[in-house]
Amino acid sequence: MPRVAMIGGGSWATAIIKMLSDNITAKEIYWWMRNAEAIAHLQKYKHNPNYLSSVEIRIPETHISNDISEIISNADYVILNVPAAFLKETLKDITPEQLKGKKIISAIKGIVPDENLIIGEFINQKYNVPLEDIVVISGPCHAEEVALEKLSYLTIASVNVDLASTFAGLLNTRYIKTNVSDDIFGTEYAAVLKNIYAVASGICHGVGYGDNFQAVLISNAIREINRFVDIVHPISRDIKESAYLGDLLVTAYSQFSRNRTFGNMIGKGYTVKSAQLEMAMVAEGYYAVNCMHHINKKYKVDMPISRAVYAILYEKHSPHIEMRLLTEQLS
Repeated sequence: MPRVAMIGGGSWATAIIKMLSDNITAKEIYWWMRNAEAIAHLQKYKHNPNYLSSVEIRIPETHISNDISEIISNADYVILNVPAAFLKETLKDITPEQLKGKKIISAIKGIVPDENLIIGEFINQKYNVPLEDIVVISGPCHAEEVALEKLSYLTIASVNVDLASTFAGLLNTRYIKTNVSDDIFGTEYAAVLKNIYAVASGICHGVGYGDNFQAVLISNAIREINRFVDIVHPISRDIKESAYLGDLLVTAYSQFSRNRTFGNMIGKGYTVKSAQLEMAMVAEGYYAVNCMHHINKKYKVDMPISRAVYAILYEKHSPHIEMRLLTEQLS
């Protein structure tokens, strides 16, 4: 049985810990998080005090720590599950040698700022981990519904399909079904972009647009995703599969979507800072739209929705005006 380390302490990390605990022996699971108080609470009460607190954590006390080097050293599989904006800081004391021979699993749906790299590329280029040893977890799946054991689906992607299948087996439970894909670049970029479009969906709702326009917005969004991933990684794929369209739909419409919530607050007049403070959670779409703006300078893909969100969040354009201008560009 492989030993698995979780790096991150949020709701999605807690949900994956639950999946793993329902599938493999808890003593094979290790968990790093930054917050010492949360660790002490977990060790004593067996619940994450800050996220999905109803989920029982059965990991041994000694397997939960804020010593990231120790946690990684114990594992065969290392799951990265911190916001992309904080990944470099989280791994700053980790060397390529410490990751040598380990399988790296990205559960992060974002781009590393400054580097403008998706997680798989960042780990490959900065830590010399072969692409064959990297796996990406995609949705559609919200942590809150995993906690409630509502039926959910995951796509596990890797250029090494055997590795993806093996890791998928660690997550399969009666309430989690998994699909396997070899489209590591397409699924990762789609996961990044859907957060941007969820922010756009929230902004539209915040400024007063209804369900009719939301449907047009999201049908145009999936076409933007398709155009971009086909340029970046031109392989045969069906954009209507759940890893692409399904993940976009649940993130754009769900009550649990932090990106949609963030966008809704921006549409209602909150500043970026005040929205972030009130949410107390990271909306990956905020960072992603800036990274995608710079990445797309190279590819020059037509992405009017992404441009509109960038203009609102980073150029401080009026959400009302930008959304009205956007309505003239959609079909």
